[in-house]
Amino acid sequence: MTHQPPAASRADSLIEYPCRFPVKVMGAKVDGFVHAVTTVARQFDPAFDATTIELRESKAGNYLGVTITITATSRAQLDELYRTLSTHPMVKVVL
Repeated sequence: MTHQPPAASRADSLIEYPCRFPVKVMGAKVDGFVHAVTTVARQFDPAFDATTIELRESKAGNYLGVTITITATSRAQLDELYRTLSTHPMVKVVL
């Protein structure tokens, strides 16, 4: 019989750190939105390269999807990044 680690340990092992990790952030298409997302990205990845940002407008042009790719160094870093983005007043959804 083989020993299985707890589910949380297996989930943590699905990502090998450090790694490149894309995060999609959606919000209203307003001035300053991309800059705000970039600022948060740099808080968690000082070497974040803003030239890698991908932008997608909604069909009606009211919303903007911003994909940032950071260098993830830990589960705690990713959790805090998601928490910070999710609570930002300009952000509607983080995936």
